[in-house]
Amino acid sequence: AGLDWSAIEGVAFTRGPGLATSLLTGMASARALAYRLQCPITGVNHLHGHAVSIRLTRNGGMKDIALPALILLVSGGHTMLLLEETPARYRLLGQTLDDAAGEALDKGAKLMGLGYPGGPEIEAHARTGDPAAFAFPRGLARNQEASHRYCFSFSGLKTSLMVLLKREPALKESRLADLAASYQEAVVDALMLRVVDALDHLPIRTLACAGGVARNARLREKLSAAADHSGVTLALTEPEFCADNAAMIAASARLLNTWADPVAADLDVLPGWGLGEDTGTPHH
Repeated sequence: AGLDWSAIEGVAFTRGPGLATSLLTGMASARALAYRLQCPITGVNHLHGHAVSIRLTRNGGMKDIALPALILLVSGGHTMLLLEETPARYRLLGQTLDDAAGEALDKGAKLMGLGYPGGPEIEAHARTGDPAAFAFPRGLARNQEASHRYCFSFSGLKTSLMVLLKREPALKESRLADLAASYQEAVVDALMLRVVDALDHLPIRTLACAGGVARNARLREKLSAAADHSGVTLALTEPEFCADNAAMIAASARLLNTWADPVAADLDVLPGWGLGEDTGTPHH
C-alpha cells in the first residue's frame, strides 16, 4: 500500500471460521502488532471479508452497492448463496451440502492428472474443449424440498468423473480438453441454476460474486448474462481480490467499525463462526 507503519490506524484479523491453530496464530500476531503500534484491534468474519470484497476497487477505494444484493460466494472451502440486506446483515439462502465448488474443481483436476489448484488448471485446458462433450450431473434436482432450494451438491459430479475415467482411462490423454470443459461447465451450471432461481423469485438489485472461484472466466460470463437478463447491476470482485487477501479483511473491519483496545479486548477465535444476520455476533 506504500504506507509507513505510523499510518496504520487499526489492526484487523480473521477470527473465524477456520482451523483453530491458524486462527490463534493470526490473533496472537495481530494483538502483538496492535499493542506495538498502540492502535485498536478487531476480529472479523472471514466470509464477511469475501462478501465485502465485491466493493474493493483497484485504486484502494470502496464502491457503493445497491441493496439488496444476491452474493454467490464460491471458494475452495465455501459455496453459499447470500442475500445482503445491509453491510452487516446477511441472510443465508443456501450452501453446499458436501464439497465446495473449488474443492470439486480441485478433486476433478486431480482425477484428470492436472496440478493444484485445480480451478485454473481445468479452466486453462477447457478453453479448447467442448463443454457439451460429456454429460455430467448438475447436482440437486429442481423439485427438491423447499429447505434445499438454494443449496448445492458436487459429490455426484466428482463420482461421475471418477467412474468415467475408471471405465475409459485413456480419455485423460485423448480428450482432456473436452473433459475439462464439460466438467467445468457442470460446476458453473450447478451454481447458475440456483442464482437464476433466486433472481427470478427475490427482490434483487445487485448480483455479485466473490471468492477464489469467482476468477473463473466462464462463471463470470454466465453471471453477466444472468444480470443482463434480469435487469440487475453486476458486481464481480476484481480478480486480484478473489482469493484470500488482507484487503478484504481490512474492508470488513472498516465497514463494521467494532474496534477494541488490544490489551483489554476479550477476544477468542471462532472456528465454526457462520455468517448470520448480524456479522458482529457469532453464529455457530
